[in-house]
Amino acid sequence: MPTEPSTIALIFILVAMGAALQGAAGFGMGLVVAPPLMLIAPDLIPGPLIAAGVVLTGAVAYRERASIDYSGIRFALAGRAVGTGLAAVFLAQATPRSFDLAFGLLVVSGVGLSVAGLRVRLNPATAGLAGLLSGLMGTISSVGGPPMALLYQHSGAAKLRATLASYFVFGVGFSLMALYAVGRFGWFELKMALLLTPGMLAGLLLVKPLQSRLRESMIRPTILSLSLASGAWVIWRAL
Repeated sequence: MPTEPSTIALIFILVAMGAALQGAAGFGMGLVVAPPLMLIAPDLIPGPLIAAGVVLTGAVAYRERASIDYSGIRFALAGRAVGTGLAAVFLAQATPRSFDLAFGLLVVSGVGLSVAGLRVRLNPATAGLAGLLSGLMGTISSVGGPPMALLYQHSGAAKLRATLASYFVFGVGFSLMALYAVGRFGWFELKMALLLTPGMLAGLLLVKPLQSRLRESMIRPTILSLSLASGAWVIWRAL
């Protein structure tokens, strides 16, 4: 549990930045926040960050509710249930070293999916597969956005933000139940989630100003580079 004022301030800044980016672009909080948190405050990964994210995703889903793709969400959530189950099986047996290694590999995989440039056709099968991968990645590492973002990347900004936010609102429940079942989410993790909530709320206040100034050509490469470096560092530390 972080106690140093400087560490708490850094966590607040990281979470606010990640929340603002996710609210403006539709995804990215996990990629921005999870890798550095894993290095400075690993107790906050994965459960507390996943739980705290409900504040952000709930607000975005409500704000953009007119643009939600409900048909795609059904299949994605079915896939997430399967992916979350697979993640729970892994977490029940994971050692600290294997968890760190899996975390780093999933972060690097998330970066890879984000830069792949693939054009995936949206249909029940691809929605289910994206949900499965998102559930697996998100439950283990808190980085579950890239598979779903890849699926909706050509659907328009409002639809991407709304659909991913509503998907995460429901999907978070699956992940937290799985983490609870394997002893990785309880009162301690819930208190840690509350520690992250002020940063989430601050990030929400920054969403509109960021949306009007967001230049993906500048921000996206920086985020992905930092995420890749952090993920690689976690892998190196685990080896």
